[in-house]
Amino acid sequence: MRCRASGYRCPAKPWIHLMKSNAMKSSIGWAWLHRLGSPKAFYRISARLLPWLSVAACVLLGIGMVWGLAFAPPDYQQGNSFRIIYIHVPAAMLAQSCYVMLAVCGVVGLVWKIKLADIALHCAAPIGAWMTALALATGAIWGKPTWGAWWVWDARLTSMLILLFLYLGLIALGNAISNRDSAGKACAVLAIVGVVNIPIIKYSVEWWNTLHQGATFSLTEKPAMPAEMWLPLLFTVLGFYCFFGVVLLLRMRLEVLRRESRTQWARAEVQRSLGQTPMPSENTP
Repeated sequence: MRCRASGYRCPAKPWIHLMKSNAMKSSIGWAWLHRLGSPKAFYRISARLLPWLSVAACVLLGIGMVWGLAFAPPDYQQGNSFRIIYIHVPAAMLAQSCYVMLAVCGVVGLVWKIKLADIALHCAAPIGAWMTALALATGAIWGKPTWGAWWVWDARLTSMLILLFLYLGLIALGNAISNRDSAGKACAVLAIVGVVNIPIIKYSVEWWNTLHQGATFSLTEKPAMPAEMWLPLLFTVLGFYCFFGVVLLLRMRLEVLRRESRTQWARAEVQRSLGQTPMPSENTP
């Protein structure tokens, strides 16, 4: 750059170099996210995680279910009917966590345009819907002997029902829009807006006078149940999360292959999974 008065070359403004340097550092800093979020990288990494998650899910669920349903002592008030918490509580926790994950995927997909976030949102929504339905069903079974009714319009129950409707709305919205990009954006917006229901579910027992009991687990308070009751519950909660990871990875791997079916690597993976020798690329000499 030359000065107008003297004609000599003047040093560039330092703030221009600073802006370029910061932009370059920012692009380098987020490059790992795009590499990790590529469908091909996910497919390779998930293949390594699946065996470990599957074993962990089987072990944790096996220990937790057998311990909780067969060996945990009965509750002094509810008797053996309390044992349904070993299914109800993990399902309810997973249903809420799954929706938070959907909202995070929506933000990542809208801001960073990562295709894998849309795939995760699309594949996790049905799992979350099933977990919410399971939590509502087991809660109704638990509520009949405890409250004397299958259903009451309690704040916790009503907000969980709204969560189920949000899941079903996400699934219906994704299937109703034929354009994949438009469907992904619409589902991302709905997931982000609907996440406001999660704190309502969590704090409903504190904000309103409800029949539902408080939180079973707390990070700041000692569990009200004896160790022989809450330890198997902890195993089942961890097992449910591992099971969710297994099912989600399997669904995402299938969806990745479906969306990347025109790429050479996806065709090679399909042929390899079928026990066939991958065909060489047309560009390969």
